[in-house]
Amino acid sequence: MPNTISTDICIIGAGPVGLFAVFEAGLLKLRCHVVDALPQPGGQLSEIYPKKPIYDIPGFPEILAGDLVDNLMKQIAPFHPTFTLGERVERFAKLDDGSFQLYTTDGTEIHCKAVAIAGGLGSFEPRKPAVENLEQFEGGKGVHYMVRDPEHFRDQKIVIAGGGDSALDWTNFLANVAADVTLVHRGTTFRGAADSAEKVQKLHEAGKIKLVLSSNVTHLHGNGKLAQVTITANDGTADTVPLDHFIPLFGLTPKLGPIGEWGLEIENDAVKVNTLDYSTSLPGVFAIGDINTYPGKLKLILCGFHEAALMCQGAFKYIYPDKKYTLKYTTVNGAPSL
Repeated sequence: MPNTISTDICIIGAGPVGLFAVFEAGLLKLRCHVVDALPQPGGQLSEIYPKKPIYDIPGFPEILAGDLVDNLMKQIAPFHPTFTLGERVERFAKLDDGSFQLYTTDGTEIHCKAVAIAGGLGSFEPRKPAVENLEQFEGGKGVHYMVRDPEHFRDQKIVIAGGGDSALDWTNFLANVAADVTLVHRGTTFRGAADSAEKVQKLHEAGKIKLVLSSNVTHLHGNGKLAQVTITANDGTADTVPLDHFIPLFGLTPKLGPIGEWGLEIENDAVKVNTLDYSTSLPGVFAIGDINTYPGKLKLILCGFHEAALMCQGAFKYIYPDKKYTLKYTTVNGAPSL
């Protein structure tokens, strides 16, 4: 028998915008079930850069991405949301009564009265460097396309490749974690923040990391597990160095995934919405955060929070078309709960 869940709103995506939508729905006494293909809540904040600071969240001059997720989870706890993690919504059907039935990759079925897509930029695939035998060392054998837990690299020898923010940020961070850090970049200047590049240069000058410019990692070596990489300079000279882990950080390629096949109006790989309530072309289905598009769209977390608030108002009206809702401020009603 499939695992069947019943709720008011099914939120597809457990990133910061999806999590805040749980709070806004809770204020309206709407129950939420959240589905995400990642194994933990937080979306990109948890999966890609939990240790990176964010500076544009109102009331927080600076907050680590992981701490923002923790705070959002505490904020929604009184509303008792339920989660299906590590599963992706593959398809859905709109029923005759206007409700929806959703089906995940692992056979979970979710019946809900409204759907809120908060899937960020969709599903992500890493951009892989052109190294012939790269796949041979994936799956825990030495190649990592993102840093989930820095402690995994404690006292290890690592080579990072890339020239953007992620490569610079993790080089700076892991310099104090790993035993040996080498950053390889194909150019001579970096695409990332100037401050981060300056910190990398200072670490190199202090002998705390190795910086190899105008070069690429061209070959991986090992018997079942990565043991060495060959670094080839643009002039053709090559050097083979020992290591425990290779971390190519060339960014992620967003893909809309199954959402693009659901019959919604799509523009430039994003879901078109009405900014009145962030409804899509299919009544009862809403889209918030980076996955939607409209004139003047800004892909910022704080804008997604605004969209979540208006979306929940629209979902309430869809679910209860004959019921009038009077806005009540949390400052008046006190601590919210469901």
